[in-house]
Amino acid sequence: MNILLLGSGGREHALAWKMVQSSRCTKLFIAPGNAGTAQCGINVSINSNDFNAISTFCINEKIDLLVVGPEEPLVKGIYDFFQQPDTWKGMVIGPSAAAAQLEGSKAFSKKFMQRHHIPTAAYAEFDESNFELGKKYIQRHSLPIVLKADGLAAGKGVVICNTVEEAQQVFEEMIVHKQFGEASAKVVIEQFLSGVEVSVFVITDGSEYKIIGHAKDYKRIGEGDTGLNTGGMGCVSPVPFVTEEFMQKVEQHIIQPTIKGIKEESLTYKGFIFFGLINVNDEPFVIEYNCRMGDPETEVVMPRLKNDIVELFEAMYYSRLQNITIKTDERACCTVVAVSGGYPGDYKKGKPIYFGERYNNKETIIFHAGTQQKGDEVITNGGRVLAITSFGNTISEAVEKSKKVLETIQFDGMYYRKDIGYEFE
Repeated sequence: MNILLLGSGGREHALAWKMVQSSRCTKLFIAPGNAGTAQCGINVSINSNDFNAISTFCINEKIDLLVVGPEEPLVKGIYDFFQQPDTWKGMVIGPSAAAAQLEGSKAFSKKFMQRHHIPTAAYAEFDESNFELGKKYIQRHSLPIVLKADGLAAGKGVVICNTVEEAQQVFEEMIVHKQFGEASAKVVIEQFLSGVEVSVFVITDGSEYKIIGHAKDYKRIGEGDTGLNTGGMGCVSPVPFVTEEFMQKVEQHIIQPTIKGIKEESLTYKGFIFFGLINVNDEPFVIEYNCRMGDPETEVVMPRLKNDIVELFEAMYYSRLQNITIKTDERACCTVVAVSGGYPGDYKKGKPIYFGERYNNKETIIFHAGTQQKGDEVITNGGRVLAITSFGNTISEAVEKSKKVLETIQFDGMYYRKDIGYEFE
């Protein structure tokens, strides 16, 4: 079948790499893609939010399957767009706009969790109309305190504050000074949960589901989990504390009531759910839902997944998931992200990337994120530039393999954390 994948990051390169291995994949297009996805299929210059252009392309190229990588087109209603007459008709992997509110609105997702008795932190929501009430709420709240912009804020809308003064300032920045525009018109103020985070990924048709993997992401820019939050500096899978017993709790208390809630509320959902969880004394709580795969988690989940991903999409789309058995590589898998100098603050694009000598390591994959092909050169085109994924018998062995390959790669200002998976050595 002919497939169009939307997006341009490391997640999309990992999905493209996985899909092109499928016996069901005839031709793969990526819009807009990057220098890495061009190794898997044909990049096309279409913005992933331009639904009309996507529809025209799908009709002209006889596309059978549309896979939506990033969250923005989903929240903006790409699934619903293709339910209209006179648009392309085919399989869309992703939820409806109403269901994508699980990621698109923090307030919506918190109310959903309350309705379905899903464990999460206590919270309250505020906007301009009750701003003064919000300030008083912060004054009385225990510390630390978490403030979240309600809408999509490119992964930057969550702030953990350690003082009342800091929280008041962040609250004012978000609501009064519109730090994230419409995304922070409403702010969710949340109890801080202390524990270790883990992400669990499922594919669902809104009724049945299959767990396809889990991973631990490293968000902070600095080693030892210090400094500013980023989109993710690396990832490991499987996570040692995710035991069979812990996963049973995740399924029973979180995944099953979520799927049941989606069904009861008649939300159309054919795609991925990313459960952002925190382990508090061996009890899982939901920090957030995402309605797509994570990045850089996809770069470890897809390599470990042994199933044909396109067959999995078809089984999900046609409600045949109960016939599928998920198979996973038992080895440890790690990805280390190389970023541009200055990231997550200001950074320059357009730096040539030198891949150096060919590395002789069949257990490592170089996934491209913020890259672009310019003539014969590959240049930087984002904050997170490359994700180097390796397998190993242990997490530390996998990390070492990725670091060895990173030593052969160079671009001006390149930085990566050398301690991914440090707590599991």
